Amino acid sequence: MKVVVTGGHGQLGRSLVRRAGGAGQDLVAVGRDLLDVADPAAVAAQLDRLAPAAVINAAAYTAVDRAEHDRGAAFAVNAVGAGHLARACAARGIALLHVSTDHVFDGRATRPYLEDDAVAPLGVYGASKAAGEVAVLAAGGTVVRTSWLFAEGGRGFVPAIVRAALAGERLRVVADRHGCPTWSDDLAEALLSLAARPAPAGVYHYAGDGATTWHGLAVAIVEELQAHHGLAPTAVEPIPSAAWGSIAPRPAYAVLDTARIRALGVVPGGWRRAIGRVVTRATAAAGPRRDHSSEP
Repeated sequence: MKVVVTGGHGQLGRSLVRRAGGAGQDLVAVGRDLLDVADPAAVAAQLDRLAPAAVINAAAYTAVDRAEHDRGAAFAVNAVGAGHLARACAARGIALLHVSTDHVFDGRATRPYLEDDAVAPLGVYGASKAAGEVAVLAAGGTVVRTSWLFAEGGRGFVPAIVRAALAGERLRVVADRHGCPTWSDDLAEALLSLAARPAPAGVYHYAGDGATTWHGLAVAIVEELQAHHGLAPTAVEPIPSAAWGSIAPRPAYAVLDTARIRALGVVPGGWRRAIGRVVTRATAAAGPRRDHSSEP
């Protein structure tokens, strides 16, 4: 079974390549240079050339703050592009799994969000992803929302905290936002499992098992560094979101209920079990630098 991954050069795309290789699956990861989802002709041409059984759409505009001033670019990829891909897949009988986000919710809930809860995005990024969901579902595709994706590489949260801690920098991390950290490799494995079935069309939530705050995640990272990588005792100062000064509003509560996807036999892994592995890899690549971010 051939699976094509759009956004193949991104964080999730790289995880999908790793997981598919380990499982011996036939996966083709394509970046924007080969498949720009905002270009309907390019989408059609590549799908005809590659002829996959399923597509996992990991292509996304994810610069949450920048999207507030770049609405057109965010919607071109996250909404319009998702629609192009969904309709092209539907026309060819190709199953589509589209990755979405907890940012489609406003964060005012007091219990984990269900798939059928009304969306109410606070910012442009969330609005663009919500619009993409509508387009994908209208074409018969499947939406998988996730939360607080992390990995060891790039400029993500985990490597940023590792670099800052090892450089002896002051750690001030937002403590009033709640969510479920999700290891990108775990999400990749879940998506590949769903693609192989394929899953019934609709919306599913996949997020790491166990809710915390960004401050709580940072503390876990520092504890791992202290226990296994020789870091001296280091304080992580909790701060409110208002003190961080982000441009775009974020949901204060972004915990996702995962019962629906668990019913398919896809059980989210606990994020704490992944921290040790991810921190070890991030530590090996870390170097002292000061362009870190302590809140995504």
